[in-house]
Amino acid sequence: MSTEPLLVARGVQKRFPGVHALAGVDFEVRAGEVHALMGQNGAGKSTLIKILTGVYPRDEGTITFQGRDFRPASPGEAQRQGISTIYQELSLVPTLTVAENLFLGRAPRRWWGLDWKAMRKKAEEILATFELRVDVDQPLGSMSAAVQQLVAIARAVQTEARVIIMDEPTSSLDSHETEVLLGIITRLKERGLGIVFVTHFLDQVYKVSDRITVLRNGTLVGTYEASKLSRLELVSQMLGKVPEEMEPALHPHPESQGPAVISAQGLSRRGVEPFDLTVHQGEVVGFAGLLGSGRTEAARLLFGADHAREGTINGTHLRSPRQAIDTLGMAFTPEERKADGIFPELSVRENIALVVQRKQGFIVSRARQEKLAQEFVTKLGIKTPSVEQPIRLLSGGNQQKVILARWLAYEPKLLILDEPTRGIDVGAKGEIERLIHQLSQKGLSVLFISAALEEVLRISHRIAVFRDRKKVGELSRTTLPEVMKMIAGEEQPAGAPEAEKRAAGEGKHAS
Repeated sequence: MSTEPLLVARGVQKRFPGVHALAGVDFEVRAGEVHALMGQNGAGKSTLIKILTGVYPRDEGTITFQGRDFRPASPGEAQRQGISTIYQELSLVPTLTVAENLFLGRAPRRWWGLDWKAMRKKAEEILATFELRVDVDQPLGSMSAAVQQLVAIARAVQTEARVIIMDEPTSSLDSHETEVLLGIITRLKERGLGIVFVTHFLDQVYKVSDRITVLRNGTLVGTYEASKLSRLELVSQMLGKVPEEMEPALHPHPESQGPAVISAQGLSRRGVEPFDLTVHQGEVVGFAGLLGSGRTEAARLLFGADHAREGTINGTHLRSPRQAIDTLGMAFTPEERKADGIFPELSVRENIALVVQRKQGFIVSRARQEKLAQEFVTKLGIKTPSVEQPIRLLSGGNQQKVILARWLAYEPKLLILDEPTRGIDVGAKGEIERLIHQLSQKGLSVLFISAALEEVLRISHRIAVFRDRKKVGELSRTTLPEVMKMIAGEEQPAGAPEAEKRAAGEGKHAS
């Protein structure tokens, strides 16, 4: 690996209204290296990538590429100068052929028009270098996700890119396809390209990366040699938690455990390993793991929002959320409440009454709706001038309470809460936590998902830990360090290596 950097960013700043997205970030990519860019949601990874590829201009700082000042005005200009990006959502055209996608905007021509014969031949030659042999005349959309990813990489390489940025390239691939892609990344590195690898899969990071840069809340935490950074330290740096600093205990189980409300066996889909999970009456089970670990995917499988490839819940194959609601008594509050949870133009009353009307099978009278809405406004402390107030005018915390009210009015057996406290103030978080505890005491079972590990430990009786799209274990009567170790995938014996001691922030920059 060369020690000379191809791409160097120093002191990069980017502000948006009310948000300091990047605060003086340094980052560099060397020829012949895979450099992993790591961080939780809101860390600044996407903003940095968009600045490097010309989507956003930087506010402050310097960027040089191959020794020259670099200010691309667009992704196309960045690509022409030698930096290509492969996004999680591929920017290819599925209805065009494989060959056409490889040469979009650069197809070989003769005086009469496109040279289709030359394009097909060259496409086959390019794909052969990736050990990929497919019919290049077939529509790209008819190919597997792995083939589409490899075509995107081949397209980037044949534009004579020196740096390739890969944003979650394996998120939709199965284990075999992932291994193929990681092999390609290694070969590209051997050809002297600089690879920026953005992923949430820790195993993949350590399999191919030479260096790791961690961002948190728009700031640089550090750049490290991958071989000298333990998994536990990486998780600690991403979360901003030193395991020894906090040891909150799990909420104690009730003296007698209730019957099982749901029992999932071997539940899986593409990209999610089979898992088992049993939740008892009155139990709060927390889902813990880094962003992209499979927490939300598992919850969606349990609720039938994603179709399971195999596995059963309570001995049946769940086909839809309607079946989960009607036959299993499930309720689900989604991670993106504004996009998936509320009906912004409807009133508080109408948002609360939606599921009850579905359960009743007939239109609930206006008077009954008002009574129901007012009951939950009082019970949950929803701050609104009126139940007729459009829900979009409420604060995030009060919107979340309205969604909870909608499902509580339905009287479910199991309530799945995906990031219920994200984006709300501290007071509202405390109120929601207390509400979950009260509901649990009354016999409601809860699945609680949060990126904030302290919340998961405070609220849960038991924790299911996810890593790299698989459930890796369950913990009871545990502490924050134990949860972090399971998330990282390593047990720390007495006398941990020196790398662990750097978790407190020493030695930010590796040489």
